[in-house]
Amino acid sequence: MLRVAFYAPLKPPDHPNPSGDRQIARLFMQALQQAGCQVELASHLRSRDGKGDLLRQQRLEQVANGLARRLIRRFLQRPAAQRPQLWFTYHHYHKAPDWIGPQVADALNIPYVIAEASYSARQHNGPWQHGLQGSIRGLHRADALLCLNPKDQPALRQLLGEQAPLHRFPPFLDLSPYLRLDTAAPARQLARQQLGEQWQIPADRPWLITAAMMRPGDKQASYHLLAEALRQLPDRPWQLLVLGDGLARADIENDFRGLPVSWLGRQPPEALQPWLSAADLFVWPAVNEAFGMALLEAQACGLPVIAGDEGGVASILAPQASQAVTPRDSQAFARAVAAALDTDLHQRGMQARQHVLEHHGLPSASQQLRQLLSALVDKYASQAQAEGTE
Repeated sequence: MLRVAFYAPLKPPDHPNPSGDRQIARLFMQALQQAGCQVELASHLRSRDGKGDLLRQQRLEQVANGLARRLIRRFLQRPAAQRPQLWFTYHHYHKAPDWIGPQVADALNIPYVIAEASYSARQHNGPWQHGLQGSIRGLHRADALLCLNPKDQPALRQLLGEQAPLHRFPPFLDLSPYLRLDTAAPARQLARQQLGEQWQIPADRPWLITAAMMRPGDKQASYHLLAEALRQLPDRPWQLLVLGDGLARADIENDFRGLPVSWLGRQPPEALQPWLSAADLFVWPAVNEAFGMALLEAQACGLPVIAGDEGGVASILAPQASQAVTPRDSQAFARAVAAALDTDLHQRGMQARQHVLEHHGLPSASQQLRQLLSALVDKYASQAQAEGTE
């Protein structure tokens, strides 16, 4: 069983606040375990500096250096057969660099792997310059870079050269809960009827749905753009269902004033699937998002998606069934929604679901990890053996 030290510098997988980043960290731990790895959470340190504060970045590096020294001592005190054989970092960039992993990997002479790394040359003279230097050191140390967002690859290749160890790695879900869903039209209609009666939602019109936290910044910008787009459809019958809550809720509700919206608040994860299964079309502008796990979840529930063509969003949308539209263009978004309402949304949703089941499941992610990580560990073991015989 391959022993893996796991670290998520942006947000640890056991953090109490839900987010897409926490979800993906948990999914990677699950995928590693299904790949036959013994996974150990190496640190809870959050290295993120959201304000571009140089002193904070330097302080975080100092704290991380101390943690790295302690981890190295602890690991080296273990018998060789109990030490990590590989270090795995999820999400590494200038605002939240992994200061710890490269040091531990060097001390233990083990492979260092990063999933979802990015590089922005614009930050060389910006407020995150110190964090950028830390992220660059990690990128140069990495034995493999798993790219969930294909748009990250050109900048990484520019930094590291054509021999950069880049591996395309599609975002993925644990599909087991979705496989149990009855997505046939009668079952969806029954769920729709029950939820509509419970929440007093009109069932005689298409249900558009979105699910996102209501935070200031990019999330609020997406909600604002969505409101602008839907105001351009005054003659079309529709009802928007919004699942989410947060500090910006009052301002967001004000953006949608006068529109047919049902505010469902923050729902537990287990409640999300019934709502998605009962709706007709998922809509989200996805301002500044890397790809958006909610878009995968919606398609897995049998929903077509209209989303802004930001980051790697287009790479996870089912061709012909879902659509990525011109980013931050409310008119283009409105046209796409209007056109979608004139199609067979259930048929498109089934196509979207099949696409996710075939290309974005946990088994394929685990298999890819097993092959890649085993090869790296074997390579390091062979090198160590060769050096020992010299």
